Amino acid sequence: MNSTHKDEELILPNNTHDIMRGMKVSFLVPVYNEDKAGPTAVRALKIFLDKLGGVEFEIIVVNDGSSDKSAENLAQVSGIRLINHPYNKGYGASLKTAMKAAQYDWVFFFDGDGQPRVEDIPQFFKYTGEYDMIVGHRINSTSPILRQPGKKLLLFLANYMADKHIPDLNSGFRLIRKSDMQRVRHLLPDSFSLTTTITLAFLKAGLNIKYLPITPNKRMTGNSTVKPRHAVRMFFLILRTITLFSPLRVFMPVVVFLWAVLGLSLVYDIYNVHITNTTVVLFMSSLIIFFFAMIADQISAIRREIKP
Repeated sequence: MNSTHKDEELILPNNTHDIMRGMKVSFLVPVYNEDKAGPTAVRALKIFLDKLGGVEFEIIVVNDGSSDKSAENLAQVSGIRLINHPYNKGYGASLKTAMKAAQYDWVFFFDGDGQPRVEDIPQFFKYTGEYDMIVGHRINSTSPILRQPGKKLLLFLANYMADKHIPDLNSGFRLIRKSDMQRVRHLLPDSFSLTTTITLAFLKAGLNIKYLPITPNKRMTGNSTVKPRHAVRMFFLILRTITLFSPLRVFMPVVVFLWAVLGLSLVYDIYNVHITNTTVVLFMSSLIIFFFAMIADQISAIRREIKP
């Protein structure tokens, strides 16, 4: 049995209580069709926080319209606040619902599939004075091998677009200052891609992010709800998000490529003493895209204004 679900075996550093003493934090737990893992993970979280002492906390669990017995089983867990969506709205929508109900200044994403380890929680609070978001960077990931190439490709794209090194793009184990999350809430989708979007939004807004290496547990039961089609959605999500914050990172490589081809075409035309239609089209296309990029950059500066 994983240590996350067997609290009597937890061995924590001696300064754990000092690190978290006086903290006020809302734990946000999205659950969808996790009638076994969800209640077990939530109960383990509650027991762990109770044992720590000196921490003011609340656990907000959002059952996202589960079709199994998640709602009934979660209702039997004492000491939590349970919110039931009438139908499945999405992972991101669940987190936004929980955040709206949260009363404390810090919110902690804690997936209800049994993978986050409660003993990793205290180390996140070491960095609340310097960072706006602390993210659990999953090492020794338990995701299927077939998904690894796609995840690496998306991560490479996100690193390029954001012009930053992002160790873990969509970890659902993170501590965030609530006020900062509210500032970018209007940009966040209702899908599982919320974690991806908030990462990119924080980076491009100049907020500070800390990554902590963690080793997740294997899923207790069931299968991940992430499907291959979600990778395509995430690809376009990354493009859309970066276009919002840094459109030149998207359009300028296209312009540079067209200029390079235009140069070769122009040399060829000069050699043959004849300007071809191809050269004219390349020139006009590069010019149009260049000025479109300039306009997009100005629009993005207005659109991404972060409301206090």
